[in-house]
Amino acid sequence: MADFLSDDWFESLNDTLRNAGPVPMKDGSSTFRIVLEFPDAPTSVPHAITFTLSADAASVSAGDHLAADALVRLTYRDALALASGTFDSATALREGRLKVRGDVNAIVPLLSWLQHAHPTATE
Repeated sequence: MADFLSDDWFESLNDTLRNAGPVPMKDGSSTFRIVLEFPDAPTSVPHAITFTLSADAASVSAGDHLAADALVRLTYRDALALASGTFDSATALREGRLKVRGDVNAIVPLLSWLQHAHPTATE
């Protein structure tokens, strides 16, 4: 499989997200953006990614989005573990390994859905 945060990784994840089924949106929400920041990432990869989710579709892109509904900061190592499925978002949040700004109650189910949608992104 593609290396974490490589062009092939983004392409593979986006392909999977297109076919993952309905996104669990809060009632009345039209679009939700989550930015994951990993400031300690190697210079060869993006230091942030943005998940854009709607009831119809989900996608991920490199970089951050100024209109993000939530910002999650974590280490690159933890991001890699979350992407590979060896670490789960609920545990990361409970252990204080995710620093969240925005709607925490919306982030946990969305991150769990994203993990289930593409649990082996780095294999």
